[in-house]
Amino acid sequence: MKPLSIRARILLAALLPVALLAVVLSAIFIFDRVSDLDAAQRQTAEALVRQFASASEYGLFSGNRETLQNLARTAKREAGVRSATIFDVKGRILARAGLAGYGNLARFSAGPSETVDPETHTLLLTQPILASQLTLADLYSGATAPKPLRLGEVVLELSTAGVQARRYELMLAGILTTLGCLLFGGLLAVRLSRGVIRPIVEVGKVVERIGRGELSARVATSEDSSLQPLEEGVNQMAARIESGQEELQRRISEATVELRAKKEEAELATLAKSRFLASASHDLRQPMHALGMFMSRLMHLPHNDETRHLIGRIDASVHALQNLLDALLDISRLEAGVLRARPRHFPVQALFDEIGGELSAMAEERSLKLRLRPCPLWLDSDPILLHRILLNLVSNALRYTRQGGVLVACRRRGGRVRIEVWDSGIGIPPESRTEIFKEFVQLANPERDRNQGLGLGLTIVERTAQLLGHPLTVDSRPGIGSRFAIEVPRAPPEAAALAQAPSAPEGQFEGLHLLVIDDDALARQGLAVLLESWGCRVSAAEDAEQALALTAHQSPPHLIACDYRLRHGQNGIEVLALLRARAGLTAPGFLISGNTDAELMKRAADQGIPLLHKPVQPARLRALIHRLVLDKGEDAPD
Repeated sequence: MKPLSIRARILLAALLPVALLAVVLSAIFIFDRVSDLDAAQRQTAEALVRQFASASEYGLFSGNRETLQNLARTAKREAGVRSATIFDVKGRILARAGLAGYGNLARFSAGPSETVDPETHTLLLTQPILASQLTLADLYSGATAPKPLRLGEVVLELSTAGVQARRYELMLAGILTTLGCLLFGGLLAVRLSRGVIRPIVEVGKVVERIGRGELSARVATSEDSSLQPLEEGVNQMAARIESGQEELQRRISEATVELRAKKEEAELATLAKSRFLASASHDLRQPMHALGMFMSRLMHLPHNDETRHLIGRIDASVHALQNLLDALLDISRLEAGVLRARPRHFPVQALFDEIGGELSAMAEERSLKLRLRPCPLWLDSDPILLHRILLNLVSNALRYTRQGGVLVACRRRGGRVRIEVWDSGIGIPPESRTEIFKEFVQLANPERDRNQGLGLGLTIVERTAQLLGHPLTVDSRPGIGSRFAIEVPRAPPEAAALAQAPSAPEGQFEGLHLLVIDDDALARQGLAVLLESWGCRVSAAEDAEQALALTAHQSPPHLIACDYRLRHGQNGIEVLALLRARAGLTAPGFLISGNTDAELMKRAADQGIPLLHKPVQPARLRALIHRLVLDKGEDAPD
């Protein structure tokens, strides 16, 4: 309900007492006047009926009906009398004037009586006619007068309509008087309150305008006004607000200009840094890619024990560097939004076998027990992304466990499978359980030992779990250990599913023809050496022109591997399109690039072209070749 305005409240406060007083006085006046009217009518009626009865005594005694009829007519002429009737002692009508509204009286009353009928507005009065028996001797003897002799009864019927009409007139007069008082009181209240309400309303309007931002609004002041101090105070307040607003706007403008300059400076610095990092990352990934290819080939050659041990240490260092670059690449993919989940059915045990095979050596180096409890359940998720989550969780657990071991197990939870990673490590304080998922946070690595990673593992785990829609929880007790758990939708055991693409066995790529396009001679040669060690036949080119020349004189390749950034402003997407348009090649192709820019990831994803980032791990390269060629039913190589 909308509250009353100040004017309405003042008028209400002024009119309520006036209205109450007028109603009370009018009610008292009307009540007294009506009572007086009723009393006067009854007194007049009683006097009239007594006089009528007394006058009728002689005529009744003498039996002169004419005299009685004259008396009845005389009584009928009185104001308000409807009928006048004289009865004898036996109840017989001796004389009547007017039309009586009642029937025959059944019996006489013991004395005078009054009967009021509110429906017909009638007053019926009866008065007995008594014989006068007082003698002169009785006055002097003091004897008790005998009981008077009853001769008959007179009945007068009077109308109360006049009194009722007078009552209505009084009530109307009271109502009009009350309304007149209210009108007069209202006019008086308006007149008297105008000098108080109007200034308050004006002040309220000005304050409202100031609230809307019109800081130049002012109240018109007057020396005769009773609210002059309030008006002057509002004007002073408005002036101070206006001055403060102008000062604030000036400071904001100065700060905005300064902030814009610093923002542009920071953007230029960020752009320069991004360009430097992109260039440095690309240039770093090129030799790393070639090094990985050569190392993969070198490990398959015969060596003595000392050389094999040295090569193993070098390979471990290469893998460590590749893992660091892969972590940065995973963060870039998640931030760019190009990483998409491709769920399918696969067994948990296949995932556990891969994790055990990849991290058992790490557990042995730290003298820890790595147990992966067998599980017959099947999952409905993206096996590659889930593998990345568990790989980070288990490697993290091994990294921060000094003694004891790590247990990986799963249990059924309704329609889900809860995979848990337990460790007996240093634990996580309660206040740090949200901090560990932030980028580059390592609670137990204040010296930033790079052997313990970059601090991106749990960040990748959390963001990938969100991408898959799998709830991730952590529970830990400092000094005792931690438990990370992720819930994955369960698939039926009988579902036809495939595990992650397996590494092709030696000789499975025998005779497979690949076209390799890369402008970096070292990277091109390293990839060619690795592919040839797998039994592939490789044709290598440094740009689109050489690739077109090769395809013109050779059999069409089964697969095309192309670097993204080539010489003369060419890129791998354009080169693949050019080969299909001019050479009519239908073989699938994929990109290899040291550029981790988000725009490139989106463009490759939109074109449906697989993208591998340098340095490429041989296992991923084998899996991609297997998926693009062998799994798609390409013609078997000759």
